[in-house]
Amino acid sequence: MPENNEEILGQLEMLIEQTYKVEEEYKTLRSSYDHLQDTIENLIEFLPNALWVIFENGEIFTQNSRAKGLARLLEIMDWDNSDYELNFQEQSYLIKTSSYKDKILISATDITEQKRKENLATMGQMAAHLSHEIRNPIGSISLLTSTLMKRVKLENKPIVLEIQKSVYRIERIIKATLMFSKGIQPVTSSLQWSDIAEDIELSIGYYSYGKDIRFELPHTDFTIEGDSDLLSMLFTNFIFNAIDAIEEDENEEGEVRITYEDDSDFHVFKVYDSGVPIENRKALFEAFRSTKEKGNGLGLVLSEQIALAHGGSVSLLEGDEKCFEIKLKK
Repeated sequence: MPENNEEILGQLEMLIEQTYKVEEEYKTLRSSYDHLQDTIENLIEFLPNALWVIFENGEIFTQNSRAKGLARLLEIMDWDNSDYELNFQEQSYLIKTSSYKDKILISATDITEQKRKENLATMGQMAAHLSHEIRNPIGSISLLTSTLMKRVKLENKPIVLEIQKSVYRIERIIKATLMFSKGIQPVTSSLQWSDIAEDIELSIGYYSYGKDIRFELPHTDFTIEGDSDLLSMLFTNFIFNAIDAIEEDENEEGEVRITYEDDSDFHVFKVYDSGVPIENRKALFEAFRSTKEKGNGLGLVLSEQIALAHGGSVSLLEGDEKCFEIKLKK
């Protein structure tokens, strides 16, 4: 009997030892599983797109934070379609789905910016083609109105002048469109601000507006390294936008003011106007989206590109008074 007890105790000790080993192996296996699960979750989180892993009954197995933020998108997806585009809340998403055993993997990639660039490229090509087609007849009209101005009766000259102003506006649109499609390529030289200011004042004279507007430009003369035509366009774009904003305002008069500061690295200009405030700041520098009633949406885009081509920048400043800041590298 004692021998049987000792044998039973030995077997019990062996069983306990085996139990401890199994428990240790389970802990090791559990730790490995947790590590693998954590790695998978981090990997899913690292992906730039929204990702869901879903059971066939619709229950979510796992998802990343981007997917959690697009929970409503999941509700309108077509799970039977494996590769398609879906528009949701003014955004475009590329949806891809695949199945593995009892789970469905769904990926949603935000392609809004890609679609916007594709649309811009298409619109730019179309606009450039139309601009080329319009350029020749507009040139003929411009030449004919110049001839007509010399021969027309004095009382009819204001009518011809308005035609010239309208033609000038179309020519600016054509020039801006072609420049946008080809890109900014400055030819720099040493320029005097007084010469640029003279071109600006001449352009203002060709722009049509009906209110009493005061214009104030920097009186100090200084040297700028840049492209004369591009810099004239840069400033007149802001001035014409200011004129249009004043035209939309309830007041019968307005003011456009440009100030100048000389710092160590940049020529700094600030453009103020008394016109209507800017409502949609996000659309300011987006091509073919205008924040005003009249405009093709290229003025500020080109102005920003011209400033960048001159080592500078363009920005809308915060404050009570509407003000754009233009920086040009010295």
